[in-house]
Formats: sequence, C-alpha cells, structure tokens
Amino acid sequence: MLLTVIADYGTGDLAFAEVRQRLAELLPEASVQALPVPAFDTVSAGFCIAQLAFGDGPADRVFYANVAPRQDADDPRSANAGEQLAAARLPSGVLVVGVASGSSLAFLADAGVPVRAVRVPDAGSQFRSRDVFPGALARLARGDDDLLGDPIDVRGAPRRAVAYTDGYGNLKTTWSSAPAEPGARVTVRIGSATAEAVVSDGVFEVPAGELAFAPGSSGWASADGEQLTWYEVFARGGDAAEMFGRPAAGTPVEVG
Repeated sequence: MLLTVIADYGTGDLAFAEVRQRLAELLPEASVQALPVPAFDTVSAGFCIAQLAFGDGPADRVFYANVAPRQDADDPRSANAGEQLAAARLPSGVLVVGVASGSSLAFLADAGVPVRAVRVPDAGSQFRSRDVFPGALARLARGDDDLLGDPIDVRGAPRRAVAYTDGYGNLKTTWSSAPAEPGARVTVRIGSATAEAVVSDGVFEVPAGELAFAPGSSGWASADGEQLTWYEVFARGGDAAEMFGRPAAGTPVEVG
C-alpha cells in the first residue's frame, strides 16, 4: 500500500513526524510518502490529490489530505472543531481521505467522483490529523466502509486560476484550452503583475528566456469523459512564479 500524506506541514516539521509515526502504528504495511503544500493552501492540495489519484499507479494507493484552515465558520469553535473528514473512492480503487476544506476535494468532485462524509468526530484535538483521523483512515484503507456517511456538497475548484507552483517556478493553472492560436502573443495578468507570453502547444517551443502559455504535464478526465490538459505559465530557463510575485494558488489568471 502506498500512502501519500498531503498536508501543509512540511516534511521536516515535527507535525509530519508525529503523523507518520501514528500511521506506522495503525498501518504498518503502508509505505508512507509526504507531499507538502503551503500553509492553508487547499487549492494546491486539491490539485495534487487529483493529479496523483487519477494518474497511473498501484490500485492500492491511499491519499490522506489535511489542510484545515478552519475557515468554514467565523464563530468561536469549541473543542478545536474544524471542517469534517470526508472520503472518496475512485473507480480505480484509489482511496482519498481528507478534510473537506476549501478546494481540497473540489477537483475530485468536479470530475464526478462522489465525496462522502466520514463518521468521525470533527473536534477533540488541535491536532486532529494525529489524534482523531488516523484510526478512521486505517479502517477505510482496509476496506471497512461502515464509517462512510451521506454524500456531501463540495464547492467547485477555481476556474482560470493558479492551481499549483512546482519546484521550477512553473505556474500550473486551471485553464484547459488555449486563449489564442499557437504563436500568438498575449498579455498574462496574475494578481497585480503582467507579462507578455507566447501561446504554445508545447512548453519548449519558445526561445530561451521567453514566457510561454502552454499545455503542461498535468491533467485528467472530466466528469463527462473529456481529457483535460491544464495549461502552465512557463519561463524557459527562468522562474515564472518569481516574475509574477509568487502568486498564491487560487489567484485568477487573466489572458488577453
């Protein structure tokens, strides 16, 4: 079993070590890997979940996602309550268990994957991903679906926005079609920054130093079966994220 923890505490953080230790106790057969995302960044978490869950890999993959900014209600919270735990099983057999916060499960829901509540307390610890949720995760990973409750509504993922910034500074977006013919020069606005880019049908089909708006390496099938390829803002030999002031995931990407 390959278990991927997608969370906003980094791999060198004490929090991840504690979660991994707890998972090793409850799922000793699992090989655990970590994928950190920025603090409270549910858009990046959701994009990464979908890319990995829909991608090629073993059928016994499990994803445990915990990015919980506790922004679902503004009133004071008792007993460290937060967003509820939810789960989704893909037709491939892949299991995703995660906090239903922001866009964490939105990309799955947009692709037609039912998301269901998990019958587990949403309060009782400030560190729910260590103290409360792992027991439910272990049961679900072993095929015990008695914990699954009713389907829940999940808001849609942001459209035509930054979805994830990779280690090279490429800005993966939720644009799934070209804004103009290949070779056209367009103005890209992200936040308060603008730059000129060349629309390309391949990221390396621009000269070194040029900014491209091109189909990238991420994508999966939509709810109606259409194969989606997400476009990237890519600076060949450079860092597109730096050029745009390192925009947060969810920031609109305007192209004109």
